[in-house]
Amino acid sequence: MRRFPWILTLLTAAALVLLVGLGVWQVERLKWKEGLIAAADAAAAEPPVPLDQLRGEGDLEFRKALIVCPGLATAAYVELQSIHDGEAGVRLISACRPVDADFSLLIDRGFIADGVTARPRVVESTLPLVLVGEFRSFDPPGSMSPPPMNGRFYARDTAAMAKALKVTGTVRPEAVFAITAINPELPQLRASAPPAAFSNNHFGYALTWFGLAIALAGFYVALLRRRLKKDTP
Repeated sequence: MRRFPWILTLLTAAALVLLVGLGVWQVERLKWKEGLIAAADAAAAEPPVPLDQLRGEGDLEFRKALIVCPGLATAAYVELQSIHDGEAGVRLISACRPVDADFSLLIDRGFIADGVTARPRVVESTLPLVLVGEFRSFDPPGSMSPPPMNGRFYARDTAAMAKALKVTGTVRPEAVFAITAINPELPQLRASAPPAAFSNNHFGYALTWFGLAIALAGFYVALLRRRLKKDTP
């Protein structure tokens, strides 16, 4: 009679624990992602409020604010390579020191397609402009991101953009997308915020890990039954 396959059993048990653990982790990630999406939807549904009402809040993701930016319509800008609705172009980024604020914001004034040479004029001004801006967070660019060239950026690097725009003092890390037109005289400059990019594939991943665990258990049982059948006289 053959000995019981203890080594195979232990290896199978360890693999099952790992696979089931990965499946449970994906279920937990699914609940976390659903909560994140629900929170983003709730924040996006909130009406714009004056900026000073948001200062005490930690996470401003998807929140909309009424911001008073002196001179924004004619402020200096840098260009950020981008794609909007499948069209290549750039987004114009300017610095804004909101009225009565002790920090600066980087305002994404909108998208302008490649081939459009017109740009807003740059003139030093303190003329106040009220805009509705949506706060969005971005991961810092990785080490493989190309550096800016000729005033055009290829990654949303807050620190580098602020330096190029000669901003001093504190700069909030979020991007603020103007969703009201900053330069109505230039209709090619389209104020907009990108759509939320939430992928939620955790349910499928959980099914995959649990399915592999079931398949492994079935394979082990079939192998053990075959072994025991051969040992039966």
